[in-house]
Amino acid sequence: MGNYLFVYYGDMGMAATPAEQKKSMDAWMGWFGKMGKAVVDGGAPTKPGKIVSKSGARAISANPVTGYTIIKAANLDAAVLMAKGCPSIPADGQVAVYELLPMP
Repeated sequence: MGNYLFVYYGDMGMAATPAEQKKSMDAWMGWFGKMGKAVVDGGAPTKPGKIVSKSGARAISANPVTGYTIIKAANLDAAVLMAKGCPSIPADGQVAVYELLPMP
């Protein structure tokens, strides 16, 4: 078993009205509930960020990260299978899945 990072891109279901917000939050909590103890860190949505390099910092303009979650899974294929249930996917969101390597 290892830890895997889900990185979200695109719509995370942030709705305008309280009723839409509740529906979105219920979908996310339902998905986390289905994954149960596999959820190590439910993560959070992210605001726009910046890329930092030796030449300075610049705004991220194309396909910014919109959130993250850390889960535990048997392998990458199992983590990908869990990611397929993400509530943002039907709204054309995307989830990148990365294995987190243990540090000594």
